[in-house]
Amino acid sequence: MLRVRWLGRVPYREAHVLQRALFERAGADYLLMMEHPHVFTLGARGDDAHVLVDPVEVGADLVRVDRGGDVTYHGPGQLVAYPILSVAMGPGAVPAYVHGIEQVVIDALGDLGLEGAGRLDGYPGVWVDPGGPAPRKICAIGVRVSKGRSMHGLALNVDPDLSWFERIVPCGITDKAVTSLAREGLPASMGQVVEAVVARAARRWAGGEVDRQEVVSGAGAVASQRPTTLERGIARLKDAGVEVSAAVPLARRKPPWMRVEAHMGHDFLDLRRTMRSLGLVTVCEEAGCPNIFECWDAGTATFMINGERCTRSCGFCLVDTRRPLPLDPGEPDRVAEAVERMRLRHAVVTTVARDDLPDGGAAAFAATVAAIRRRSPATTVEILISDLKGDASALGVVFASRPDVLNHNVETVARLQRAVRPQAGYARSLAVLAAAKDQGLVTKSGLMVGLGEERQEVLSALEDMRSVGVDIVTIGQYLRPSESHLPVARWWPPDELAGLGEAAMAMGFSHVESSPLSRSSYHAGEAVTAVGRQAAHPSGDTAGQAAASQAKVAVRLRA
Repeated sequence: MLRVRWLGRVPYREAHVLQRALFERAGADYLLMMEHPHVFTLGARGDDAHVLVDPVEVGADLVRVDRGGDVTYHGPGQLVAYPILSVAMGPGAVPAYVHGIEQVVIDALGDLGLEGAGRLDGYPGVWVDPGGPAPRKICAIGVRVSKGRSMHGLALNVDPDLSWFERIVPCGITDKAVTSLAREGLPASMGQVVEAVVARAARRWAGGEVDRQEVVSGAGAVASQRPTTLERGIARLKDAGVEVSAAVPLARRKPPWMRVEAHMGHDFLDLRRTMRSLGLVTVCEEAGCPNIFECWDAGTATFMINGERCTRSCGFCLVDTRRPLPLDPGEPDRVAEAVERMRLRHAVVTTVARDDLPDGGAAAFAATVAAIRRRSPATTVEILISDLKGDASALGVVFASRPDVLNHNVETVARLQRAVRPQAGYARSLAVLAAAKDQGLVTKSGLMVGLGEERQEVLSALEDMRSVGVDIVTIGQYLRPSESHLPVARWWPPDELAGLGEAAMAMGFSHVESSPLSRSSYHAGEAVTAVGRQAAHPSGDTAGQAAASQAKVAVRLRA
């Protein structure tokens, strides 16, 4: 099985973190396909002198990477594909592997109608008219193969701005030109080229068997000149193939398993008084969580820091999206006081997205974790973070605070990302989780269902999360907060969600919460305990114990 993922436009550094995680952690074979914003990359032995401009001045990034080859350019209009495969090692294994990538491209170009593409002796890659007087490079190839696994791959010029190649010495070659499909008179679209490459790659590396998922990045056609967030989201759902006209009306009565009774007992009221007296915000209230009565009555809550106004406009979320207010420097200490007063064994801290701040609110997370640890050293701390725009330094600040659990939600399947969370990204979220795991943190993520996804898409998203090292996962039914939010496509019955939970456990997650009312912080303390048990017994269960453990989880999920 070859897991093919079209990820849209992804910054190079994020793509590198993601493919490195799959290279080091996943046993499965992947083919990641994308475009990059303008970037120059230098291979391990690349010559800095072959970069002829200041990248910053021309609006590009410069990254030195762990592949062969010299310098190359990636940018819009160029298909970049990263095969992350198991490679049979032995004499000549790496040249044979490179030869295989070249053949995939040569065959795909032939299928598209470009004649005369082939190899040029002594020059890796794919060339047009390689035996003629003026061979032209149309596809650069640079790979890394180690311990039987491959990463990096190919960059095929579909219709990029070729003037960018004049700013470098492409691949360190001074006397040969660079070309593209468009320059050669073949006006193939990016989608057509992707189809051709996928077909040939599947045939060569998987016998034709693929699990293919795509991030649909269409903007969506909107009639209104000033469309609302909902109108944009509906248009993007339609672009992604969701039959919006068949969605569940908001006024329709919820199925029995989605109904929650309000139980405002003593503990619930006491916790609410604590929050009010300290001027704190909880995501339980701000996001309209259906589990608020159960969790608060049990003395647990999820604190929301960095204010109560979010800079993003996700189509599913009830949190306020007005212009955010300045940060409150006393907030971390007040959260820590609440944790101490409530005598919490496990504290969960989340945040609104603060893209207006230089660090996205990372420092406030670190300060809150430190404050809780000072006042309640026995309390385990879980933080649920935004993607911090993928900023490595901001993420580093958060990771350095060493939370007991680092949670970041992927939220939905690849196809629906643009519709559901337009200012985030599937690849970026996976890269954030991969980076956290690389720092030795326990990682957690979650998915909503009921927005128009198919079961196989959910399973593929779970496989992707597990492949980058996610330990804990939550799966729950999406609830539409209001008429201004994305509609519910369908209600997933409890037995189907239990089935997803069982499948996730079989993938190797340490803990799974999968039920209609499951949310990111639901039974969070139990999840930490489960991961701790597994860490204490790293050799794993016997086959019988593992089966019993999985059965126990399945029964609880159905309860």
